[in-house]
Formats: sequence, C-alpha cells, structure tokens
Amino acid sequence: MLDYLIVGSGLAGISFAETLDRNNKSFKVISDDSQVSSSVAAGLINPVILKRFKLVWKAKEQMALARLFYQGLEKKLEISLYCPMKVFRRFISVEEQNLWFSACDKNGLREFLSDHIHMNANAYIDAPFGFGEVQQTVRVNTQMLISAYREYLLNRGSLLWEKFNFDKLIIHENHIEYGSAKAKQIVFCEGFGIKENPYFNYLPIAGNKGEYVFVKAPELKLDQAIKSAIFCIPEGNDIYRIGANYDRCDETNEPTIKTKKELLKKWESIFKCSYEVIDQIAGIRPVAIDRRPVIGRHPKYNNLYVLNGFGSRGVLIAPYASKQLYGHIENEEPIATEMYIARFNKKHYSG
Repeated sequence: MLDYLIVGSGLAGISFAETLDRNNKSFKVISDDSQVSSSVAAGLINPVILKRFKLVWKAKEQMALARLFYQGLEKKLEISLYCPMKVFRRFISVEEQNLWFSACDKNGLREFLSDHIHMNANAYIDAPFGFGEVQQTVRVNTQMLISAYREYLLNRGSLLWEKFNFDKLIIHENHIEYGSAKAKQIVFCEGFGIKENPYFNYLPIAGNKGEYVFVKAPELKLDQAIKSAIFCIPEGNDIYRIGANYDRCDETNEPTIKTKKELLKKWESIFKCSYEVIDQIAGIRPVAIDRRPVIGRHPKYNNLYVLNGFGSRGVLIAPYASKQLYGHIENEEPIATEMYIARFNKKHYSG
C-alpha cells in the first residue's frame, strides 16, 4: 500500500512528489506528455506584478520557500537550475517613473524594488526613460528540472509513463486502486488536463495559452530580463526568449503565426537590432476564474485531492501550494482560504 498516487509530472506534480519524498512518504507518479505548460515556462521567480507595480499574493512567504526548495533540488539532482537573474522594468514615461518611486515606499514592496533608476546605455534598446530594477529575482530552468526529476523517479521505479485511465480507478472508503497499485490517497496535478477529469472537471479552471518566440540577436548583449510590452529573457549564446501572450480562446499547444507576428512587432518597437527567429513554443496554463491556485479534497471522496490552477507563476507558487496541501492531508492544517477548493464547491459541484 503506497501513501500516495500522483497524476501529472509538471511543476505541480514534481513539487508535491518532492514534498512527499522529503517527508519519507511512499508514492508513485503517473504521467504522460499531454500537458506541456510547465516545460515551456520561462521559470522567472519574480515577486512583483510589473504591469501595476503590486506585490504578488503571498510573495514573501512563497519566495522564501521557493529558494530553499529549488536549492535543495539542485543538491539532490546534482544539477544547476536556480540562478539569480536581474529583471528590469522599462519605463515609457516620467509618470511611470513616479509611480515606481511611490511603489518603492510601500510596505512589502520596499524590499523588492530598487529606488535607483537605471538609465539606458544600450544603443539597441529604445528606453529614453530608463528602467526600474526588481530585486531578489531568480530564474529556474524548468525544462532541466522536469527532465532530471522524471529521470530520478524512473530510476527509483516511481514513475508510470502512461495516460491516466479513469476506468481503472477504483475508489474505496480508505484507499484507492489503480491497476495493480494501491494507495491511501491520490492527488491530481494535471494542469489544463483537469478538464478531462470526471471528479474535478466541475472546477472553473480555464486554459490560458502562452507562446514564446526565440530570437538570435548577437548585437544586443543583454544579461538581464527586460519587461515592457513583452518580456525579453536572455537564454545564453545571444538567444532571447520573447513573450508571452495570453490567449483564452485557443486550447491547443501548437504555436501560431498570428502570435509570432504580434510578439515580433512588440519586440521591434523596443529592440533596434538585427535578429533571426530560431524557434517558437506554446503551452496552456491552467487558470481559475479568481486567478488563485485550487487545492484540497474532493467534496465527496475523502481520498481524492487536487493541486492545480497555478497560471503563469507556477515556479513560484508550486512549493508553497504543495506544502499547504501536504499539511492539510497529513496534519489537518488549514489551507489558505484564497486557494482552498471549498470556495467553488457549493456553487459549481452538483454531485
């Protein structure tokens, strides 16, 4: 009898699996490659909403936990995936500069926003009003993390690589069965794949498609990420990740020519250098209607749980949400109200 089955091996599934591993719980992960949003994520850990100069929800708690979590994974997997990366917010006016200074004086934001304006010294960037710097920002290599952690699970016999078949799931009062596996609990970490889950598809989680274009621009020579109408994130070797967009209508993982043109138009309005497009990727982010994670127990079945709705900040949210769910299951600790599944049960669940 296992302690847990986990469905999904993106950021949610990996973060919960690692939480279990650190607490000496037995588990097995069931996964396939149907959901790719975690693999294509940029991986920036940024505590500030740069469109409005506001602090991300629970930013301080999430930042502290994420740092310990990913640094621990680096040691465990013997890889380098957690790297400081400066994030500059490009100003478009003096008014934006003033709003930035006002934000710098606010409690909570003060430790994350520098009150020094960086004037532009790069001839290939149009930024006459300079940049504001976000402090304590980090980048996690999500592709490397997911690949290395799946290999770790395979080597210890804890990964079953297949599409989850709900016809094979048998729910008992005190445990579940899936094929030959038995477990006390099952946790669904399926991302947008939750729409095909007959137990949790009542949750108001929508798909929000994001696409990135990769360009090679040898003249640019940036080592910090720049946020303006788009993000420009250095990938090394003169390659930059450009994006991302937010499309609520297209629910496919296929890149589109339309979005490519839109992103490059924004790029060309800011970056005045020659470039070559070398790649384009896309993925569907799972987003709840109130833009908060959704975690907790099924309203009817006591051994079914969900960990979902991370949106575009999965790399920051995942360790915090996983810790909350683990504490809730194992120690009956309360889940933060803003994330708790019960906020949707009465209105949306009719089973």
